[in-house]
Amino acid sequence: MGDFIKFLGTAGARFVVTRQLRASGGVWIAFQDTALHLDPGPGALVRALSSKPPLDPATLSGVVLSHRHLDHSGDLNIIVEAMTQGATKVRGHLFVPQDALEEEPVIFRYLREHLEGLHILVEGGEYALGSLRFTTPLRHVHGVETYGFKFFFPQGVVAFITDTQFTERLFSAYAGSDVLVIHTLRLERSDHPDLLHLSVPDAELLIREIRPRLAILTHFGMTILRGKPWEIAERLSERCGVPTIAAHDGLVLDLGSLSVRSGKAQGTGG
Repeated sequence: MGDFIKFLGTAGARFVVTRQLRASGGVWIAFQDTALHLDPGPGALVRALSSKPPLDPATLSGVVLSHRHLDHSGDLNIIVEAMTQGATKVRGHLFVPQDALEEEPVIFRYLREHLEGLHILVEGGEYALGSLRFTTPLRHVHGVETYGFKFFFPQGVVAFITDTQFTERLFSAYAGSDVLVIHTLRLERSDHPDLLHLSVPDAELLIREIRPRLAILTHFGMTILRGKPWEIAERLSERCGVPTIAAHDGLVLDLGSLSVRSGKAQGTGG
């Protein structure tokens, strides 16, 4: 498949995850000799192995966790166990926020002993894994310690604005991104203190300000699914003048061209 990013899931809110209206397997990044699994939520192992062609977690170089919430970390332990080949070898690297290792840690202690490296994410951090280079430009405003990412490739920068409340600091943190992946959970904004997620109006502000070559919406809640995310993305494309698509489970971004290789799905479960 060459160098690519594959969306093994596009579910965001807990009801979308627990009902599996969209899958919640996270994102697989393959670049040159390096494979990385970002946010392996519930079903990540099955989604990887049932992918066409299959993605083998035993070949992973590392796993990265944006934050400890279950929809991002549910399959973390089994993915790390697969990466360490059944916890029989010392291999692979894990990148997590500090609070993922503290009270109620999301990674089992016996698995930590089989990692080549355990790395703590911090605001402004710079990291390298094989051929991959990425940064965590900003600590997000969320219920737990959370980071987004900028991945640097020869063709450009692919950024993931993960779960967060909107703040204008996002503009400068993710400036210069060629592809902007936005976790867009809600159709409309909410002032509820527990709903620290981006909405469609927030995504529009980010796209207008950052002006990537391509914007990808993902991590959908129920209101987005009911609103037909592919139609939402089409309207954003027209209003912002930036090509915008709604990710579906199995979507592939070709890192050689920074273009989408797979077709558009229809329906809430597409």
